[in-house]
Amino acid sequence: MPQTAIPCLLMRGGTSKGPFFRASDLPADTATRDKVLLAAMGSPDKRQIDGLGGAHPLTSKVGIVSPSARPGVDLEFLFAQLQPDKDTVDTTPNCGNMLAAVVPFALETGMVKARGPTSTFRVLTLNTDMACDITVQTPGGVVEYEGDARIDGAPGSSAPITINFLDTAGSVCSGLLPTGRVRDTITVEGVGFEPFTLDVTCIDNGMPLVIFKAEDVGRTGYESVAELNADTELKTRIEALRLAISLKMGLGDVSAKNYPKMTLIAPPRAGGSISTRSFIPHVCHDAIGVLAAVTVGTACVLEGSVCEGIAVMPEGAHKKVSVEHPTGEFSVSLATDPNNPQNVTEAALLRTARLLMRGEVMVPASIWKGNKA
Repeated sequence: MPQTAIPCLLMRGGTSKGPFFRASDLPADTATRDKVLLAAMGSPDKRQIDGLGGAHPLTSKVGIVSPSARPGVDLEFLFAQLQPDKDTVDTTPNCGNMLAAVVPFALETGMVKARGPTSTFRVLTLNTDMACDITVQTPGGVVEYEGDARIDGAPGSSAPITINFLDTAGSVCSGLLPTGRVRDTITVEGVGFEPFTLDVTCIDNGMPLVIFKAEDVGRTGYESVAELNADTELKTRIEALRLAISLKMGLGDVSAKNYPKMTLIAPPRAGGSISTRSFIPHVCHDAIGVLAAVTVGTACVLEGSVCEGIAVMPEGAHKKVSVEHPTGEFSVSLATDPNNPQNVTEAALLRTARLLMRGEVMVPASIWKGNKA
């Protein structure tokens, strides 16, 4: 039986990469669509040898884009997180890295047209109804990928892509502070470790996070990614914490979910605002996710959070928060309401993207015969 060819562009978005599809080129039925995406990526298989996946959560991502009929919105984006060795397709969380490739994809496929030397489009992320304005360089009406902008976690330099988030608070949870408090104290019990008590900040400004001090779990917060991934005892405790605190966050049973992410914090070591180690949620991130960085930065500006006394923050209502991570730093621009410093009014950041390949991905016809079948 012949295979089914599906047009796609393989793109790097920030420090992630994966295939991007037009929504109209995929099955309308969610169950069939998920089977197609699993086949395209080669999951479940830890090497993803029979698909496009890169054998890592950061390279097991998919972008699905369509023009929008909603007033004031140009494009709609659905992000799908796959796992190398699992048969899951999670469209619940956002991904700010893959978001950076949405407008380049739309321009490359003719979904939208350039609007001058720089082009700004409003994008709605369907996962959480999060809107943002994305600006890319389009000299001569085409996407410019080369430039001087550098982001840690991606080699070389590229043209800058600016993402201005419009309303990220409570992307998945009920609000910015899903427990209703800026700091919670929780005691965690489980198998394989002694009960422990620690303070956490549960926060969602684009990505649900549980933030806690590394020293409170007996670590420095400066360990390497390899050290933390090999630290079975710590990972067992963190997962027990995640499952327990998620109930207080109103997220229910998250044992099969990719959120909330778990973030260890420590004082900065390289001139930044705060040092982080993030689990996504069971593997230590080589860097930090875009929206996780926004959310950590937000916690840093909130009085009473676990970041207080740890983060080194500038003065003023507009703050540049430099979030250190294992492979560098991620800067987030935050603005707070002068009359209510606990209210974050703006979150913006810089990313880059690049088109890597265009063509068709092949999936077995036994899974899907295509829209024209």
